[in-house]
Amino acid sequence: MAQTLLEQPEYVIESADLVSRIGKTPLLRLRRIAPDLPAGVEVYAKAEHLNPGGSVKDRAALAMILEGEREGKLTHEKIILDATSGNTGIAYAMIGAARGYRVTLCLPENASRERKSILRIYGAELIETDPLQATDGAQIHARELAEREPHKYFYPDQYNNDANWLAHYNGTGPEIWEQTEGRITHFLAGLGTSGTFVGVARYLRKREPRVRVVSMQPDSPLHGLEGMKHMPSAIVPGIYDQTLADENVDVATEDAQALARRLAREEGLLVGVSAGANVFAALRLARTLPRGSVVVTVLCDGGGRYLSERFWDDHARP
Repeated sequence: MAQTLLEQPEYVIESADLVSRIGKTPLLRLRRIAPDLPAGVEVYAKAEHLNPGGSVKDRAALAMILEGEREGKLTHEKIILDATSGNTGIAYAMIGAARGYRVTLCLPENASRERKSILRIYGAELIETDPLQATDGAQIHARELAEREPHKYFYPDQYNNDANWLAHYNGTGPEIWEQTEGRITHFLAGLGTSGTFVGVARYLRKREPRVRVVSMQPDSPLHGLEGMKHMPSAIVPGIYDQTLADENVDVATEDAQALARRLAREEGLLVGVSAGANVFAALRLARTLPRGSVVVTVLCDGGGRYLSERFWDDHARP
């Protein structure tokens, strides 16, 4: 008698702990969006929006939580507290729910409606801070709470926690090297906490010093790239290493938004504006490179958590 569908091993998906699904994301070659690239130049994007929590921040949040558990600083009697623009907070809330921790997050009042909804659905308590101070204001408020009640909170402090960038040094960087079979010549990523850029850049520099690393940031203090920092006007994260980048580039909010729309319509990738900024800068870089160049950037998060933003509308297309 023939086996039924359920009896065939190839159709059975083994269950696993949620956190084991973080990382090992695909590396996608971008083809349709860049038909004008020089011959022999390739651009790839690390699909971090496919992590369980929907963003690259799953990696750092998990690393900081696991480090807190190992050191005995995080127990179930304490509340995980941190400042966030949204994505790390969502990762904290998701992992906290899975591991039985309460989570309190300070984030700017103007964080997208979808991000706030996701956080509340996971059960996180939100403390909304002055939108004019962006994530700097959220960071100041979280630090004050942690200092006032140290026995109540576990404060990972993602902007100053080495576990943040080490998550990418030990995970994202090696994955990119293996997925490109060591052919990568350029890595480009935006700066928020700077953990992704610092960790991947340090790994690639150690593995192959000839790889060039490029950092990207918004072109002005008043920008719409949630999660990104304009370093000259912001509180600079303690983990940021300004000596790492071979080049620093700026991207305008409007260019990032337009590229995010194009990624959805031309590549089938519904991703956020910071991902649009990364790809915009990566394509601009790639157009200047010789044959044999392989550029890798990062799709930071999914576009579903920004759907209330007006830039998605057809009439907003430049």
